[in-house]
Amino acid sequence: MEYVRVACASLITLVFVTSAVSKLRDFDGFARSLPALAPVRSDLVRPLAMVVAATEMAIPILLVIPPATSYGFMLGCVLLAAFTTAIAVALRRGRRAPCRCFGASSTPVGPRHLIRNGALLITALLGGLAPQGLLPLAGMAVAAAAGLIGAILIVSFDDIVDLFARSS
Repeated sequence: MEYVRVACASLITLVFVTSAVSKLRDFDGFARSLPALAPVRSDLVRPLAMVVAATEMAIPILLVIPPATSYGFMLGCVLLAAFTTAIAVALRRGRRAPCRCFGASSTPVGPRHLIRNGALLITALLGGLAPQGLLPLAGMAVAAAAGLIGAILIVSFDDIVDLFARSS
């Protein structure tokens, strides 16, 4: 089970690094996108955007520090729950603004984003509940690589769904 924790930490770390970097690369665009998804007062948009980006950067930092790994998973669960709730509320209100989760995108939020966030939330929960222990370096490398592959699939999720939706 320790390998599961390493794979989950790798996946969550890479997903949040990618997400935070994409938001910071176009911070103004990310900030402008928030009111379309969540009811945010105009004076709170930039502070909220800063808190989101900072939290997304804090999670990977916590996950790579062994004594803080559990806190990284816990913070990841909280942030993913907040994102999932915001998307669900936006969908319920009929708001279909583009998802800026991993940078500029024209794909509006939809059920696929709830599925993706649910998978990430389960991954963070599983990682947080898995035992932490000393592992052989080779096993850790394989588990981390599995997390990397999962992260690539998550970050590319919209493209993958679009690819299969067009071919059917």
